[in-house]
Amino acid sequence: MARQELARFLRARREALGPEESGFPRAAIRRVPGLRREEVAELAHISVDYYTRLEQARGPRPSDRVLEGLAQAMRLAPAERSHLFRLAGSAVPPGAGAVRRVRPHVARMLRRLPGTAAIVTDAAYGVVAWNPLAQRLLGGDLGTGAANLARRRFLGTGGRTYGSSSAEEFGHVVVARLRRAADRYPHDPGLAALLAELRAGSEEFGQIWETRPVHAPGHRTKVLDHPAVGALRLNCDVLLVPEDDQEVVLITADPGSPSARALEELSAVRP
Repeated sequence: MARQELARFLRARREALGPEESGFPRAAIRRVPGLRREEVAELAHISVDYYTRLEQARGPRPSDRVLEGLAQAMRLAPAERSHLFRLAGSAVPPGAGAVRRVRPHVARMLRRLPGTAAIVTDAAYGVVAWNPLAQRLLGGDLGTGAANLARRRFLGTGGRTYGSSSAEEFGHVVVARLRRAADRYPHDPGLAALLAELRAGSEEFGQIWETRPVHAPGHRTKVLDHPAVGALRLNCDVLLVPEDDQEVVLITADPGSPSARALEELSAVRP
C-alpha cells in the first residue's frame, strides 16, 4: 500500500470536486477548496476520522468496499478508479458496467470532422454518439440512441450493415470485443441481456463465440451498399477512449474516389 501517494491522490481529488456537483449547497465562505473531508466521508459512507487518517497517510489499508465508496463519492473516471485501487494495494475489480455516457469533448470532436462519418461505441457496441454524416450513411435507428452494431451484424435489426466479405471479419471483431466486455463487466445487466439475445437469435454468434477470437482495433476497409448512393468502399479507423472503454470510429473514403464523392453528396443532404 502506497500510503503517501494514496493520501496525496485523495486530497487532490477532494479539492477538485465542486460542492454543487456532489449535491451540497455552496456556502458563502469555504476555508478549503472543493469538498470538506466530512462531506466526502458522508458520500462514501465511512467515518470522518477514518477518512482523515487516510488523507494523513496513517490509516489502515482500506477494504474494496471502502475504495468503491470513495471512487463513487469522488466521481472518479474508470482510469482514476483503477489507480485508486492500485495505490491501496488491491486488485482492481471489474466496473459495474460499460460506460454509456460520452465525454463532451469527444462529442464535440465528431462535429468538427468534415467529410468523415464518425460514431462512438461503448464496450457492448452500443452507438452512444454520432455525427450527421454517420446517421445518413448508416441509417436505421442510429439517431434514436438505441443503435447497437452487434445487433445489426448478427440479428439484422436496426439498419444497414456492411457487405458479405466485410461482415465476416466484422463478426469476429464484434465477438472479440464483447468477450472482453463480458470479462470486465460481469455484473452489467444490459450487457448480459444483449449476449443472451445474440445467442438466442444467431447460431453464427454462438459459433464464433466458442472460437474465442482476439482482434485489436485498427484500420479496416469495408464495403457498404447505400440505397441512395450505391456501393461504397470505406476506410474505418478506430481511436480509443481508454478511460471509458469506448471507441471512436472514423469512416472515410479514398480522396477523389467515387465513394468520396458519394460521401460528399450525403454530406450535402439537408436534414
